Amino acid sequence: MIPQPFIDELIDRTDIVEVVGARVALKKAGARYKGLCPFHDEKTPSFTVSPDKGFYHCFGCHAGGNAISFLMEHDNMSFPEAIETLAGMLGLEIPAQRNVADRSENQGLLDALGEADRIYRQALRESQEAIDYLKRRGIDGAVAKRFAIGYAPDAWDTVLRRLGGGEAQTRRLVQAGLVMANETGRHYDRFRGRVMFPIRDRRGKVIGFGGRVIADGEPKYMNSPETNVFHKGRALYGVYEAHRTPGRHDEIIVVEGYLDVVSLAQHGIEPVVATLGTATSAEHVRQLTRRYKRVVFCFDGDRAGRTAAWRALETALPYAGGEVELGFLLLPDGEDPDSLVRSQGADTFRDLLSRATTLSNFFIDELREQVDLGSADGRSKIVALARPLLERLPAGVYRDLLTADLAGVVGLTAERLGTLLESPPKTTTRPRTPLHRKSTLVRKTITLALHFPSAASCIGDIDGLDDVDQPGADLLRSILEVSRENPKIKPAQLIERFRSDEEGRHLQRLAAEVPLDDEEAAPEVLRDSLKRLVRDQRHKKAVMELKERALSAPGN
Repeated sequence: MIPQPFIDELIDRTDIVEVVGARVALKKAGARYKGLCPFHDEKTPSFTVSPDKGFYHCFGCHAGGNAISFLMEHDNMSFPEAIETLAGMLGLEIPAQRNVADRSENQGLLDALGEADRIYRQALRESQEAIDYLKRRGIDGAVAKRFAIGYAPDAWDTVLRRLGGGEAQTRRLVQAGLVMANETGRHYDRFRGRVMFPIRDRRGKVIGFGGRVIADGEPKYMNSPETNVFHKGRALYGVYEAHRTPGRHDEIIVVEGYLDVVSLAQHGIEPVVATLGTATSAEHVRQLTRRYKRVVFCFDGDRAGRTAAWRALETALPYAGGEVELGFLLLPDGEDPDSLVRSQGADTFRDLLSRATTLSNFFIDELREQVDLGSADGRSKIVALARPLLERLPAGVYRDLLTADLAGVVGLTAERLGTLLESPPKTTTRPRTPLHRKSTLVRKTITLALHFPSAASCIGDIDGLDDVDQPGADLLRSILEVSRENPKIKPAQLIERFRSDEEGRHLQRLAAEVPLDDEEAAPEVLRDSLKRLVRDQRHKKAVMELKERALSAPGN
């Protein structure tokens, strides 16, 4: 539980050139520093470090981030370990370890969240609509009680009225993620008209909430924001219940949603945990592999599910082999764990689970899909794709066996392929999920806001911006909101705020794109870009309305 202000201060005071330069030979090149990328083999430097912005980027393999990211990826550190290392370099003590006042503040947040939990659970007992919704989802009272499911009434001030009462208490509710403020400063409940799923840590303390809307409304699912006690990249929904599942369990299932967890538990399939709207993180894998001998990642069978599974594989590679088995279960297209177990039953799900694909098979199968193995070019490409992934595996038997499997696919002996993999490649490819490089207006605007957060902080409300419906628009609005709330925030700190965000992970790549030479012009350019987004959205809506009228006209 490291306070966000301390993380911001740490990034601000850290000399990223010093951190990277201790591990990579750097040479000054104008305002930046350059060197050979430590994350892939290259002969010509494509790795840059920007001391003024506080981040690094490789134009060859697209690795990038701030000083924390560098230590986590280069030194294979966990997030807390990276924080501790940087704090030690600066001679700082981590507040959560030292400062009694900070611990007291965090306890205040936990107390507020615990009180809200009791309010929501009481409200569920009084709401027939919410009870009926759970019944329709096949969730009975015993399971609802075990997971402490509640209900946030469809009112603006349920929690605020019960737990408010003064400026200090209202501020605490805001810090806990229970209450929000609008543009005029008026406060209101964040969660309204939603079935509430408390997110508890391993001790059983409520650290956040997930809410599922009952009636029509967006977003369908909503999680608490990042707070001093709730970090999405570390928290797992259901971990408290999973560790208290009766009996001895060597296997755990990882799914994507809290309803998936509860529904599987309802059908006797446990232990199960869920990530919270983020990609599977190294900290998630670290927690689970310490306790369980088999971890199965279960995802929907659509394209998004396969992408999430591949990201989980990339993250899990350093933990593969040894006594831990990592498996991947992709459900039939159109199904998620909740829908499948309710429609086809627990036995069908258990049967699928028993046949989950091993990491080694999933690794080979997914790479095979990307190439034509009928040609020498394709067989060469699959080796190039696999090389950096194999390097992330711990040295030993498992890596040797997986290399041997790959050798069989490309028609080489294991010894010959091993020799080739040890020699520097002529070309390199980093097998990450492709970032859509199309330079859309949303992308350009996000890049502007990222590089010039001070400009973003002074942008007032743009009428119609909330209605913009394009890929990346939610991330843009979130960046603007964080910048307004933190007027002095810097690009490297902004990247850190979105570490666990599904879309925010792309920010480290955008950090390499310098959108504007004149910083003084940034507010005007950013405001103009936002207004253009609104105009484009309104134009698109008008065109759609004209088309609908034309189609509904007599004679059509």
